[in-house]
Amino acid sequence: MSENFFYHALKIDHKICYGCTLCMRNCPTEAIRVRNGKATIYENKCVDCGECYKVCPSGAVYVAQDDFKSIYNFKYRVVLMPSVFLGQFPEDIKASQVYSVITELGFTHVMEVEASAMIHSKLTNQYIIDNENKKPLISTFCPAIVRLIQVKFPALVDNLIPMKAPVDFTATYLRKKLIDEGIDEKDIGIFYITPCAAKIAATKSPVGEDKSTVDGVLNMDTMYNMVYKQIKQHKDYDKTISANDVSSDCVIFSLTNGEKRLANCRKSFAIDEIHNVIEFLEKVENDEIEDLDFLELRACDESCAGGILTCGNRFLINDRMMQRARKWADRERNGETSRKKEILKEEKYLVENSHVGKILPRSMMKLDENTSIAFQKLTKIREIESKLPQTDCNVCGAPSCHALAEDIACDRANMSDCVFMQRNLEMRNSLKIEESVEIMKKIWGEDKLLDFILKK
Repeated sequence: MSENFFYHALKIDHKICYGCTLCMRNCPTEAIRVRNGKATIYENKCVDCGECYKVCPSGAVYVAQDDFKSIYNFKYRVVLMPSVFLGQFPEDIKASQVYSVITELGFTHVMEVEASAMIHSKLTNQYIIDNENKKPLISTFCPAIVRLIQVKFPALVDNLIPMKAPVDFTATYLRKKLIDEGIDEKDIGIFYITPCAAKIAATKSPVGEDKSTVDGVLNMDTMYNMVYKQIKQHKDYDKTISANDVSSDCVIFSLTNGEKRLANCRKSFAIDEIHNVIEFLEKVENDEIEDLDFLELRACDESCAGGILTCGNRFLINDRMMQRARKWADRERNGETSRKKEILKEEKYLVENSHVGKILPRSMMKLDENTSIAFQKLTKIREIESKLPQTDCNVCGAPSCHALAEDIACDRANMSDCVFMQRNLEMRNSLKIEESVEIMKKIWGEDKLLDFILKK
């Protein structure tokens, strides 16, 4: 796999996009430009956080997913369901009811992703103890954050804990369990219901691994609508199906503070929403925060409850998950057990298969393979930026004057793309008005300029 680019689950339908620039202005890594009137993603800068998806007014930004019918390529069809999936349903719908309907849709096995979260937490704590010299250590639970650090904060890559996510632990456990039961491995298909685009991307091109433990990914909004429709069509369901997969701590593991509360260290922070994360990491990178042991960082507001593929208000989802955790806590005190004991029997095997390879930086500011040429380009960027107006008006099709300077230095744009520079050149008779119009057409498309003229 190329180290230059990631797989990206976020796509733009250029037939729908009309170049409003909302996605470009809200992208936290400046990964979007407008060309010929359409938004375009620079792959080496995108971290699949989904901010563009959230703000797009036309629905032009979409999240690619695997075809649901692909589950039938396997005789044994396993679905890994995050606890946040259950948190979307109204309180009158029981977890066992959701489990039952999912099996009716065609899956032979259902299990919650966070069932293995306690083993994951135990290994994280051990890694913190064993790596006192790498503070602060940063969780790799959120793949958008891992990518963010790779492209925007490459100096912090070594602080990432090189460990698989709970979804991989649970997938590994289930695959071994079925194989131990005598099932041929090629007949087992494991599918993950994802609340975000980053986890799709992480499955298609896992960091530090050649192949994912998961065979396919299904978007949470699609699955929610399928399940909810089935539930509303009939009230009866198989009450013998157990929904006793997770402990109370596991239920809320994917929420903000879910990891931090289980981390055995002195000073740690749990920060959600990608702009907040960037602000905090800038302070970490500049050594403005001392004696920091562990960071739980999540790209979405309210963590997975605020994933772009969830259906419902993130605060209500959070509250339902907290209520469910409290109920499980009461049952655990009364002696009722979850699948925790069953998974703990395979702890040794899971630990042996828990770590990933070295996580490499993929800096979006990598200007050239040759250090000397890269330094020249960096100097050129600073010179170009000093000549630009610093208005960040977006008329050039870039999110900021700094981004335009980068594009010019890398031969992806021209100084005359700046509307202020165009006026300056026109006044000096170095650029004709007709030439300025042609430049704007290349950025904003001919139709947009014609429409404006007709409207006038």
